[in-house]
Amino acid sequence: MEKLFEESIANVSRMRKISDAEMDLFYKADKAADELFLPEYEHYIKREFNPETPKILSKYGILGIPIKAEYGGLGMDPIISVLAKERLGQLGMGISSFINVQVFLCAQGIQRWGNEEQRNSYIPKMVKNEKVFCFGLTEPEAGSDPASLSTSYKKDGSGYRISGTKYLISNGTISDYMIAFARSDHVNGEISAFIVDMRGEGIERVELKEKIGLFTSDTGMITMDDVSVPEENLLGPIGKGIQVAYSSLFNARLGVAAGCVGVIEAALNASVKRARERFQHGKEIGKHQLIQGHLSAIRQNLEEARWPTYIAALKKGEYEKDYSNREMMLDAEMRISLAKRIASKLAFDSADRAVQIHGGFGYSLMSPVGQLFCDSRVARIYEGTDEIQDLKIASSLLGKEYEAYS
Repeated sequence: MEKLFEESIANVSRMRKISDAEMDLFYKADKAADELFLPEYEHYIKREFNPETPKILSKYGILGIPIKAEYGGLGMDPIISVLAKERLGQLGMGISSFINVQVFLCAQGIQRWGNEEQRNSYIPKMVKNEKVFCFGLTEPEAGSDPASLSTSYKKDGSGYRISGTKYLISNGTISDYMIAFARSDHVNGEISAFIVDMRGEGIERVELKEKIGLFTSDTGMITMDDVSVPEENLLGPIGKGIQVAYSSLFNARLGVAAGCVGVIEAALNASVKRARERFQHGKEIGKHQLIQGHLSAIRQNLEEARWPTYIAALKKGEYEKDYSNREMMLDAEMRISLAKRIASKLAFDSADRAVQIHGGFGYSLMSPVGQLFCDSRVARIYEGTDEIQDLKIASSLLGKEYEAYS
């Protein structure tokens, strides 16, 4: 098993007992990472999604970790999802992003908000990789403020009609279904969530390749023109779409934090190897004090990112036992914002330092640390920007009346 991952498991085992089934899952996550390592690199260079990624993740049970057994999952606690995703995060943010969308945003979103028919119809297929989902919240003019989205829906007989554009949607062009958020055409403009069949008429998809990084994560723009959605595909109560969106982002932000811990580990592993093998000025660069300073900083970053993420996962696990406990919800929400804010910042700093240690070779997509640098920048933007997390953390200290966002 990879050394830093093994160290993380040992750290968590001091906070809670790790069962044999959970330990077996960690070995599977480690095997999945090993199996995906070379293909992920090859597809990154080609700047394309690897269609084998979901199959491998499903084979090792990764897509079902937090999903209840009755829907084909393993029913494990958030801390187990975090550790598994940490290991896969060592391969960069592409695989991490697929898991975020398929599992934390969509599968868990349907598990929380769907009716039994929806849960039984969709979730097992997501766990088995029979169907891929995307999460249609972001729009060209609605990012950090999802309440400002302009995609609209109207009642049409026994169903609905949706029109609008979704932008920067992960899994956007490879998905079979989308959880889409739209505003009512009524005066009050309430927002609702829908499960949209991506094979429906009136849907156009364009792949967005002009990204700084995240090349193995499929990203698309989706245009819906009067798309028909049956009544039974309404997700959650009518008018409660923002609650569906926010609770799903609650899951995904923790997933981002976990992936970022993995990025820091990958940056550290690559940098230690480079420091031992690269000779400059007559000796290994690891013997130069300034290089040692970078290595020390990355190691510190790892410790500083790990613990807020683990604590957030444990707090989320407590809240999942009682969704009616608002105090637990607010505490878990604040902890998750802390974890994402800290881990994403430190992942980018670690990747930057790793590029510096690698020198000219680091400034290349042929270099693993170059990939980490390009990929990690997005973690400070998607699933809630740095600034949104800062506001959430501050309002948790000052009180709801001080909220600087809606």
